[in-house]
Amino acid sequence: MSTLTKRATIYLDPILHKALRLQSAETSRSVSELINNAVRDELAEDASDLLTFDARQHEPTIEFETFVKGLKRDGTI
Repeated sequence: MSTLTKRATIYLDPILHKALRLQSAETSRSVSELINNAVRDELAEDASDLLTFDARQHEPTIEFETFVKGLKRDGTI
């Protein structure tokens, strides 16, 4: 464990904890490593989503009701 790591207490659903312990044993990675990787992946996905939102912020929007009426008018639904 690196001296740069921070200790935290988290509470896991017992089934998730069991799954993590089993995965840890099968992959020879610690539960901490598995959790860190999962959190890192989730944050990376959030960052990607934010970039997409920024890139699309100037696109025109359409209200749901208008969209559905258009689908009906075009014979799609």
